[in-house]
Amino acid sequence: MRRGVVIPLCLRILIAVCTRTFFQPDEYFQSLEPAHRIVFGYGHLTWEWLAENPIRSIAYPALTVPVYWLLKILGLDDTVLLVFAPKILHGTLAAGTDIWVQTLASKVVGERYVCATLFVSLVSWFHALSLSRSLSNSLETTLTTIALCYLPAQLRKFLFLAALACMVRITNVFLWVYLAPIVLWQLRSHPTLLLNIVPDAVFIAVLALSTLAGIDSLYYRKFTITPLSFLLTNASPVSLFYGSAPWHYYLTQALPLLCGPALPYSLLGIRIISKERDVRGRTALGLVAWTILVYSCAGHKEWRFLHPILPLLHIFAAKHLVDAFHSTPLTPTRRPALHISNPNILILSLSIPFIVYTALFHSSAQIAVTRYLHALPANELKSTGFLMPCHSVPGQAYVHRADIEVWALGCEPPLGLSGAALQSYVDQTDVFYASPSSYLDRYFPEAVDTSFPPSPLPTTPPGAYHASEEGWNHTWPSHIVMFGALLESGGAGVREKLETMRYEEVWKAGTGLEEDPRRRGGVHVWKFVDAT
Repeated sequence: MRRGVVIPLCLRILIAVCTRTFFQPDEYFQSLEPAHRIVFGYGHLTWEWLAENPIRSIAYPALTVPVYWLLKILGLDDTVLLVFAPKILHGTLAAGTDIWVQTLASKVVGERYVCATLFVSLVSWFHALSLSRSLSNSLETTLTTIALCYLPAQLRKFLFLAALACMVRITNVFLWVYLAPIVLWQLRSHPTLLLNIVPDAVFIAVLALSTLAGIDSLYYRKFTITPLSFLLTNASPVSLFYGSAPWHYYLTQALPLLCGPALPYSLLGIRIISKERDVRGRTALGLVAWTILVYSCAGHKEWRFLHPILPLLHIFAAKHLVDAFHSTPLTPTRRPALHISNPNILILSLSIPFIVYTALFHSSAQIAVTRYLHALPANELKSTGFLMPCHSVPGQAYVHRADIEVWALGCEPPLGLSGAALQSYVDQTDVFYASPSSYLDRYFPEAVDTSFPPSPLPTTPPGAYHASEEGWNHTWPSHIVMFGALLESGGAGVREKLETMRYEEVWKAGTGLEEDPRRRGGVHVWKFVDAT
């Protein structure tokens, strides 16, 4: 095998296995948790899976189902392989981006830029942060990169891979909306090929949609077209419930974070390509601009939504780096294999300390606490409650304890509400953090039932409207998990309440830097201690 395959494969699997930090809830609740529930029969499903019209397809989580199934039949699901086996799978899939971006670079800018492109890709901070995780955007990035490699010569393979990318994440279709008229225009002088490719495109699109509808309908046990539900839901105000950003967010925040130290090189590469008359380079540049424009029109924005165009930005960076290398006389300190000067190699390598930090330390306690809970003996751990912002830690895909109740504060959106009800809606997490001690007084019993029965209503059912006079209904768990900030910002009331109920701290770990003040202060576990 070539180094261009072995090195990316080993590196991505290594990063995946070594990563022990929390990045995005979707890594767990839109991937591992549904797969865990299919195989083991328990796991937390968010509102996207339980709404009347579900918006999540089981297609992407289904990739992890065979891994869990194999661990189950081999009796290895109670080992560290429960966590590491899916990581190896997704690390392997991630390597596809690095492997195929080399082919894409040779097609877009030329063969001599391939090694430089691979180097920029391998030292990318955002790739290290996100690409090896079980996020649909990561597989979307890999499939998009491979699909682009088959343009324009092998259109059927391109259409097939583009369809797969859209099955993983339906918004990927926006990329192909830009490329479709360009491809058709290029085929104008080949009428026979044009007449053949249009029916092929229609057939593959119908096949992909039918397959997706089939497996989703089988999973949900009713006729379901999740892409349609996803687009309709995200076109409504519900998408803004989880935050909105200004129109320039992707330009001023996302692109600098995605590119990292390679940003100036990407911009200089864009300048070079924009001045050249090469159709391939300009098409790639147009695709990047189009994608940023389309996603900027949406209110809800996240860095990872632009991940599929990051390989193209790396190619642009390599274009400048290699051209700059060859524009000056060769010296003994140069590295001909990469065609990048030593100072530029050093600048690009500045991302490595950040890769180490985000993989090993940032928000690591949110992962460590799940393994701590998993290891507790059955006679000690009876139930667990997470008094944290919703989806702050993985669920049963990491805790993996069928013998206990695990609940967490919810943040279900106001589905189906309008008018005054929509304006007055406040989710459970916000209600709790508005006055934590008052929440504990109102929604928890006055005494701890040492049999630790399940909570009647620990969170809001998806699609239901929580009226303040009804309230949630908790029972005290044997273990409570929270961020240290709750013990500080919640005032003395939270600490005093827990101590009054005979809870004491038994475990804690730091989380590193944290933007959300509610998630600061490390993760703490308090346990009920029976005085008798």
